[in-house]
Amino acid sequence: MLTGFKNFILKGNVVDLAVAVVIGAAFGAVVTALVQSVLMPFIAGLVGAPNFDRFAVVTLNGNDMKFGVLLTAIVNFLLIAAAIYFVVVVPMNHMIERRNRRLGINPNVKEEAAGDPQIALLTEIRDALKK
Repeated sequence: MLTGFKNFILKGNVVDLAVAVVIGAAFGAVVTALVQSVLMPFIAGLVGAPNFDRFAVVTLNGNDMKFGVLLTAIVNFLLIAAAIYFVVVVPMNHMIERRNRRLGINPNVKEEAAGDPQIALLTEIRDALKK
């Protein structure tokens, strides 16, 4: 039983997953710092409040319904999504595009005979018949 557990732990997938979780947590701290220390103070400078927690508070039978807290969470989510998109996704897409251009790879063109030898043979027959 311990041998099976040892084999499971030493598999590459488990180690890769552990590394991804640690890197993800560290990257999450960077994105959170960017949003809380740069973007939210910028918005607070424009709007005049660091968050929307006190916005649209409705009291019903002595209980406060804080719609502003929801609005703050939505704004934080959108800022985090925008930060990830513009800091990670866009540069990564540009790097992949440059690499593909350098290697002469056009992802928009399908290669018919990439994996199936029967398709390659049929393509050769078609081309021979055209001649």
